[in-house]
Formats: sequence, C-alpha cells, structure tokens
Amino acid sequence: MCGRFVLAANPQVVQQSFNLTAAPAQMQPRYNIAPTQPVMVITNENPKEATYHKWGLIPSWAKDMTMAAKMINARSESAAEKPAFRAAFRRRRCIIPTDGFYEWQENGPDKKTPMFVHRPNNELYGMAGLWEIWHDPDGGELRTCTILTTEANEFMQQYHHRMPVILHKEDYDLWLSPDEEPLPVLQGLMKAYDPDGLQAYAVSKAVNKVSNDSPSLIEPFNQQYLL
Repeated sequence: MCGRFVLAANPQVVQQSFNLTAAPAQMQPRYNIAPTQPVMVITNENPKEATYHKWGLIPSWAKDMTMAAKMINARSESAAEKPAFRAAFRRRRCIIPTDGFYEWQENGPDKKTPMFVHRPNNELYGMAGLWEIWHDPDGGELRTCTILTTEANEFMQQYHHRMPVILHKEDYDLWLSPDEEPLPVLQGLMKAYDPDGLQAYAVSKAVNKVSNDSPSLIEPFNQQYLL
C-alpha cells in the first residue's frame, strides 16, 4: 500500500521529469504527505500541467466526503470493476510524482521501523493514480485522487505485501491518454516495479506524526536505536 510519501524535488526537476509546459507554481518541499491532504497530480485531462487534488478519492455519486479517508489506495487488479473506481480507470487517470514513499517494517511484537523507499539514483518517479470530481450539496467542486497498488515485488515483500504501481517513463503517455484505452492495455501497466529499481533505508519514527514535515524525516536513522 502507500500511506505516506515525499515530494521535495525542485519544481524545474518536476517539470523536466514529467515533460510539463511549466514548472509547478507555488510548490513547497513536502516530506510527510498524508491522506486527505492536497497532493500534486498530472491528469489525463491536461498531461502538460501539474495541479493539486485531495488525496482520498470520492466517487461522483457519493453523498458526502466521508469515503475519502478510506479511498487513498485502489487495488489495480479490481479497480476496473469496482463501482468507486471503474469510471475513473477508464476515463480519469493520473500520475502522482514522488521522491519516495514510506513503508513500515515489522521488527517484532508492536515494533515497526519506518523505511524510506526510493530510486537508487534518487530520481523522481510517477505513481499511477485515478482522479474524480465530486460536487457537494451546495454545488462546490472538489477534485480527489487515489493511488493504485499491486502485489509487492521481491524487494518490497520484506516490508509489505502491497506496493504502489510505479510507472516506467515510456508508459506515461499511454497512462495519461485522454482516450478510453482498451482495458487489457491499461491492465498491462499495473505490475510491480523492477525489484532492483528500488532501495530503502530506515528513518526516524518522527514520520509517524503527520504534523512533522522536515528534511530530517528522510535522513538515514541508526537502527540500533530502534531495537
């Protein structure tokens, strides 16, 4: 799964990495992005622009916002059939840029070590997501999103049985196609990332507190203090 992640790259790097028309405006480094917060997305509505959506998908037919906190992730294996996600899987796809995400490794009863999972060269990467538009009873519009997950690869299995769907750069254009691509083609992108394409190291348990948000959260932490 994916419940916390980081996006702290320079805006110009984000622009270059995702071939955007302009660098994202008013972008601030974020080291502890959590559910229900605004997250940067690149949607198939406008693949050349980065915008912000609330993390936690609310289907257009939902009566209120209570579903959002439970919809931060969607299983890629069933998203095309589930009522909450099937329309978005066909028509409203997005990429969620990240420097890396956190996963918690179990080290015994009631002991979990937060791990920062990243690319070996610390390169930005894109997680596959879905987005929706929800209207409140007063007619207000809210844009929301979810991160697609898949079975963990060999590397991630030591931390969790699920992981976010990480897209290869050559697949960005297909995933962000404005058209209703054939489902088998889209499902072909919903696979675990290469095991040798990720690395991880332990970080401070300060990341457990949502209000903490500083560069120190992704600094390597000496594991002897976690025992």
